[in-house]
Amino acid sequence: MSMLKKFQEKWKPVFRPEIRKNNELERFRDSAKSGSALYVDIRGRAGSFEIETAFQAGAGVTALFGPSGAGKSTLLKMIAGTARPQSGRIVAGGRTLFDSATGTNLPPEKRGIGFVFQDARLFPHLSVRRNLTYARWAGRRPASRAFDEVVTLLGLEDRLDAAPATLSGGERQRVAIGRALLADPALLLMDEPLSSLDKARRNEILPYLEAIRTEAGIPILYVSHETSEVARLADTVVLIENGRVADSGPAAAILARLGLAVGGDPDEAGVILEGRITDVDPAYHTAVIALDDDRIELTGNGFAPGMTVRLRVRAGDVAIANAPHDGLSIRNQLPAIVEEIRRDGAFATVALGFGGQQLLARITAKSADALGLQPGSRVHALLKAVSVEMARIENPRGGLTSASSPR
Repeated sequence: MSMLKKFQEKWKPVFRPEIRKNNELERFRDSAKSGSALYVDIRGRAGSFEIETAFQAGAGVTALFGPSGAGKSTLLKMIAGTARPQSGRIVAGGRTLFDSATGTNLPPEKRGIGFVFQDARLFPHLSVRRNLTYARWAGRRPASRAFDEVVTLLGLEDRLDAAPATLSGGERQRVAIGRALLADPALLLMDEPLSSLDKARRNEILPYLEAIRTEAGIPILYVSHETSEVARLADTVVLIENGRVADSGPAAAILARLGLAVGGDPDEAGVILEGRITDVDPAYHTAVIALDDDRIELTGNGFAPGMTVRLRVRAGDVAIANAPHDGLSIRNQLPAIVEEIRRDGAFATVALGFGGQQLLARITAKSADALGLQPGSRVHALLKAVSVEMARIENPRGGLTSASSPR
């Protein structure tokens, strides 16, 4: 049984495909008239593989998330127009791109879509500048997005006259993203744009993707099967399995539910927390984050009071105690209530509620029994400041800044 099948079995009260399908279609019909987002309701086939999906995406990043071979890339091709659905409808920015009922099927170049692939696919004989402006001088598209703003956003000011062969992998992907943005798309499709990069190059480019999420003001569909990327970038997650939508909703809720699914990847189980920086100690490079009524401390640089942060906390980094303890190096000890316990062989994943948010803790089943844990138990969640992964940080006037958190 696959991870998602086990997930669905465990979450029958919230996973109701027939209800979700009807609700998605109703929202699609009601909202497609507004012209402000992307709406997809299609059925199709790629070889023997079937696609049947209905979802919508507003401005910001919507992650199409799921295992390899789930149909994510095929779905992007149908939206882009390089593959044709058998039936259904696709609307983006108020324009109908595909409608089987009316026979509408705009060609890819007429859809107003920017596409960023796994590899940059730059023109090797053109400079960075000419690659960036390709759609404007070759495709004769209007220039509504300022060239200098995109160049600055992606940190390419000093590379405009360079040849693609002289660029690093991260720089090539930044040029590819800039080229897509400068085509003035109503929708940006990104098909695992970091998959060909090593960890260092991924970390180099992620802040630029965060900036695009904030500044572009258009729907961005981001295909990935990497939990860390989705946690850092996505506002909404659409979970894809076997060509169908298995679940959809806010990133924090979907990733928390997946973390509780028996059979999931224990190394990836965790939650997203969102809060605001209230205090900074530059001497120790730490900051205090307000999470509703609770506070946690974490390490890093580039913090300032008032910044909004998104944090990722892995279940394996959370310990549980029946009472607070003195004399520990663990500085974060949060009062919490056990909401649910999922057992998986020698281990137990415990959902802990605190201040309107949730943590997951992965401990041994023996420890869970020794602590006498059960739903409703009052405990303390122990979380090392250095174990929190910074997912996103925004300054109080809008826009993203850089901050680092050691791992």
